[in-house]
Amino acid sequence: MKKYLTFAAMLMTSQSVLADVAVIVNPANKQSLDQDAIQKIYLGKSKSFADGSKVVPVNQDGTGIANEFNDKVVGKSGSQLNAYWSKLIFTGKATPPEKLANDQAVIDFVAGNKQAIGYIDAASVSNKVKVIATY
Repeated sequence: MKKYLTFAAMLMTSQSVLADVAVIVNPANKQSLDQDAIQKIYLGKSKSFADGSKVVPVNQDGTGIANEFNDKVVGKSGSQLNAYWSKLIFTGKATPPEKLANDQAVIDFVAGNKQAIGYIDAASVSNKVKVIATY
């Protein structure tokens, strides 16, 4: 029984690790972004879309999908990203994206803001937002 419970717990953990990340924008946003452009936005190196309009990125706070996004798209672990932003904040060079609690909070924010970009678990996508990339 103990082996079965351990196996079940490992299986559930591995499924959450393999979640697809959907990068989303407001449906009115006509921008298309590649991974490099998304990475620059989330590292504070780009503050606008290609057409010059302001971009407002949002992160998730401590979720599994945030870890997936950081690994797959930004290319940094959570601790590396925290150190990166700490340095930028200390030097006054940038402010990190606002952190929201979960997929639904990101969907609601992006749906209500034409300049927003966020990421969610691909399984949570709704018609309130537009997916521009999946990782």
